[in-house]
This record gives sequence, C-alpha cells and structure tokens, in this order.
Amino acid sequence: MSDAVYVWGTGRRKCAVAQVRLYAGEGGITVNGKPLDVFFPRVDHRSMIEAPLHATDMDGKYRVEVKVAGGGISGQAGAIRHGIARALVRESETRKPILRKEGFLTRDPRAKERKKYGLRRARKAKQYTKR
Repeated sequence: MSDAVYVWGTGRRKCAVAQVRLYAGEGGITVNGKPLDVFFPRVDHRSMIEAPLHATDMDGKYRVEVKVAGGGISGQAGAIRHGIARALVRESETRKPILRKEGFLTRDPRAKERKKYGLRRARKAKQYTKR
C-alpha cells in the first residue's frame, strides 16, 4: 500500500469484515493484493461490489484497495460493497442520500442461526417415528 492520502471505510456482512481504502485517481479495485476479477470470478459479485461507485458516478475516479477476511465469498462481496459505500460518504456527505436510497449504507443483519441442542440444525428436528 502506498503512502498517499486516502479515505477509508469498514464494511461488514455475515462473518466477513472488509477494510476499504479509496485513493484519488485512476485505478481498479484490488482485493487482498489481487485484481477484482481474479479474487471474484463471478460477475454478480463484481457488479455488487462496483454498485456504490456506479450509483454515485464515481467509477474510474478512485483506486480502491481492500483487505477482507472471514466469511465466504458472498459475505465478503457484501462487506466490500458496504465498506466502499461508507468510504464514499466519509469523502463527501452529499452522496449519502443516493447510497442510503439504494440500501448500500445499511448493514445486512442476517447471519446464520446457531444450532440448538436436541436438533440437527438450528430448527430441523429428528424425524418422528410412530412405531
């Protein structure tokens, strides 16, 4: 990472946490030192991550560097999107209504429910046998 001035944002989704830095100028998105299309081969994950930049017409104006850990691929993509949106708002408050309307600033509270004792999963019980 370079010593240039940057704007940061932390994003979370499920168990994933993403630390996002926005540097001014041209450049793509780097995730854990790899280009976006290498780290996220699926197009829907890449479009999800780039959505806050498209919504605010900022694609191509920032170089985005991300450190992400925990969770799975979809959780990490959601965390990065949340972090990018937060960083864009930190840089300029005028973007907040646009990102809020699209739902990018809301942390998705859904997470895996814990397993309960006596059950096979969170809610699945053993099959009842009459005889």
